[in-house]
Amino acid sequence: MSGVTAQSTSFAARLKRVDWSNYVVYIGFAVVFLFFAVTQTQYFLTATNLTNIVVQAAPITVMAIGLVFVLSTGEIDLSIGSTVALSALTAAIVLQATHQWWLGALAGLAVGAAVGAVNGVFITWLRLPSFLVTLASMGLVSGLARQLTDLQSVPVTDDVFVFIFGGGSILGIPILLFWTAGAVLVGWHLLRQRRYGAHVLAVGNNASAARVSGIKVNRVKMMVFVGSAMTAALAGLLYAGRLQGARYTLGETDLMTVIAAAIVGGTSLFGGKGTVVGALIGSLLMSMINNGLILAGLNVSQQMIVRGAIILIAVSFSLRGKKNS
Repeated sequence: MSGVTAQSTSFAARLKRVDWSNYVVYIGFAVVFLFFAVTQTQYFLTATNLTNIVVQAAPITVMAIGLVFVLSTGEIDLSIGSTVALSALTAAIVLQATHQWWLGALAGLAVGAAVGAVNGVFITWLRLPSFLVTLASMGLVSGLARQLTDLQSVPVTDDVFVFIFGGGSILGIPILLFWTAGAVLVGWHLLRQRRYGAHVLAVGNNASAARVSGIKVNRVKMMVFVGSAMTAALAGLLYAGRLQGARYTLGETDLMTVIAAAIVGGTSLFGGKGTVVGALIGSLLMSMINNGLILAGLNVSQQMIVRGAIILIAVSFSLRGKKNS
């Protein structure tokens, strides 16, 4: 009898030592899934609807993975939503002019790289706060997107571009699922298996100590901002391919969702901690919530309220984890 009591005590002690904040996203995902499965049984659990959830989450997942690296260094990028629109429009315009899908794709990605480089220069060389720099570039890039086509949408009619960036499928599997899997694998490998990822986390933990240990802090920060903007540009291409067109409004409501996905997934706002797999689950969670709320009949404003509440809860967990550490 005493042996059973000792085992129970030991098990309870182990449970107390578990940092449950690391598992919030997985628990939340299971709870939300079960909630909608029970309350929206007729539509939610259909194969078509579940596939739509993953497909709609693809651009958010790609951007969230890029943002994980930025947040892990203790910085923030608010310009990703605007970069989506400008990159998609640039790709569509170049595609119309050249009729070469790869030139359109390269042009869109180049725009992302340029935005990221500009952000990185102001943040690393001029040592300005990333919040202010990316807030300013968000307005600048958004204005450029509007000016580029005079608020007109640009159709994308190239079949190859549409197939590769969102409209195609392989063996019945939507191509966006392959983009999601590829982004997750590359992001996880870079963050967990490469020296670059270790440097990113070291900069986020203590930039001064990282600099003393020989890590090129400015280079790391420059790379994460270029990477974040390029994932936003890729998301713009995925939107353009899936919707078969580009418009200045693309991505304008994605910023809050992407930040929520990264933070809910377990990436710290204060740097030094990031998880690509968590960002994937966070993106799927946000997509599932949006999907479930639409099935429940909630309008866009009510969905925004729910997303805002989720971010508030996630930030609370992030702050609590920072204090405990």
